[in-house]
Amino acid sequence: MTKSLLQGPTRALLVQPRFSGNSFWNYTEVCRLTGARYPAAPLGLMTVAALLPQEWRFRLVDENVRPLGNLDLEWADVVFSGGMLPQQAATLAVIERAHAAGKPVVLGGPDPSEQPEMYGKADFLVLGEGELTVPLFLADLDRGATSGCYRSPELADMTRAVVPRFDLIRFRDYIQVGIQFSRGCPFNCEFCDIIELFGRRPRNKTPDQILAELQTLYDLGHRGHVDFVDDNLIGHQSRTTDVLGAVADWSRRHNYPFYFSTEASIDLARKENLLRLMRDCDFRYVFVGIESPDDTVLTRIEKTQNLRVSVPDAVRTLARYGLIVNGGFILGFDQEGPDAGRRIIEVIEEAGICLAMVGTLYALPRTRLTRRLQREGRLFDRGRRAIDAVVDIDQTTSGLNYVTTRPRADILSDQARVLRHIYDPARYYQRALQTATGLKPAYKHRAGFLETLRLALAFTKVCLKAGFTRRTWRHYWELLFEVLKRNPRAIDAAVNLAAMYLHFAKQSYYVVGALERAAVHVKAVGEEKFNETMVAGTARAGPAADSHPAPKGGGGVTL
Repeated sequence: MTKSLLQGPTRALLVQPRFSGNSFWNYTEVCRLTGARYPAAPLGLMTVAALLPQEWRFRLVDENVRPLGNLDLEWADVVFSGGMLPQQAATLAVIERAHAAGKPVVLGGPDPSEQPEMYGKADFLVLGEGELTVPLFLADLDRGATSGCYRSPELADMTRAVVPRFDLIRFRDYIQVGIQFSRGCPFNCEFCDIIELFGRRPRNKTPDQILAELQTLYDLGHRGHVDFVDDNLIGHQSRTTDVLGAVADWSRRHNYPFYFSTEASIDLARKENLLRLMRDCDFRYVFVGIESPDDTVLTRIEKTQNLRVSVPDAVRTLARYGLIVNGGFILGFDQEGPDAGRRIIEVIEEAGICLAMVGTLYALPRTRLTRRLQREGRLFDRGRRAIDAVVDIDQTTSGLNYVTTRPRADILSDQARVLRHIYDPARYYQRALQTATGLKPAYKHRAGFLETLRLALAFTKVCLKAGFTRRTWRHYWELLFEVLKRNPRAIDAAVNLAAMYLHFAKQSYYVVGALERAAVHVKAVGEEKFNETMVAGTARAGPAADSHPAPKGGGGVTL
């Protein structure tokens, strides 16, 4: 290391590694419509910057927005990076480039925290929650360390969390900016690593902390979409009630500069007091992990909260409070039957879920599922922790890194069948009409002049792309006219759903092709031989082997 990083105006380069452009979450077509470059801003790196000495100089490069340049590396004294499993190859490339430029690398994030052995080339590994481990790293630097690995057995006190450095990004590059209220989840789903990383006792920021973050965004000039990135916003319901009440009051005083999205368990539909508060705040989208319509499966994976509500009824209840549901579904559970794909289609159609992420189960490194599969001798070599950046883009193309209980080719074919069905234009637009006519929006955010111009341009682009394309023109204009006639308050939502289809049509076409090739590969090798070689670790699974959740956008984006 050529310079003591704690002496002088240290220049810290923060690099967000690239995600695949074909990911479910990238909303590539929607970004083109709105003039944004990527859906979600890199909240993790902005938080890291706030934890470092504030006399340092910072530069944030999001490779999803612009390439990392040689001049960026020349400017830097130290490079900070890290991310999720789909970013693994891009993260390793950042390490190589930084070292080639003679710069030390500090790495953190979910994938390095779960499998640090994959990132041994980094100079420093700062694992787990940065609020605890960044101070350990800085203390070691002060003692002259040139390398190290830092992990804390404790969990961070969220009431002492910092305000992220939102000033390091350009808001116009993103559709939404994230904030975080809580970590941890009270449930005990077998396949989930959130409870392993962050615990089952939700830890929350105070209402004043959340208001400070909103005020910072407001003062910096952001207006529009803010996503609560919590894995389950309602994990601690009384504290959620307090913060939503505070946000509603703050929003009212500031003339509703933001509208919101988040993720929550499906039992939100049973919490009408929370739904009223979310409506008062102007929440518009919620991602819900539905996983499976089969009660036997839900019981086995211990997702018992989903047993207490009917999915179609829950979706309709949420719509009455102005919330559009993005539903997550998973194929490949041990207990699912040969009709799993058909049952998922039925639920999606009955509930009218337009935004549906349908993927396959992945045994993440630190979960009860992985430990069980290891005991049963069913886990593929090393859990298939090294990924192929070309085909392993997210949950929709990857998974099943274990010996399945029903034929693997059948599961892959089921997933392809579901995607072809639900993203057929006629069926998608029918669900969009069902959603928009049942929605009772109480939108409070009003766009300013510049935002209105951007929205008008985006609407014109949607009309040109969806309204004058052979596959969708009839469906698009019927949707608009029917919604204007039957529920005109939901016309914005209808246009947004039509815009989202432009992304899903392309993304699902890519995924279906990958799944069909994977199914052909398995059939050609033979199921038994395939499993033998994968458990032994002597071959790769083909184009459907690994996954880790990509960044969520709270279940949807709006124009």
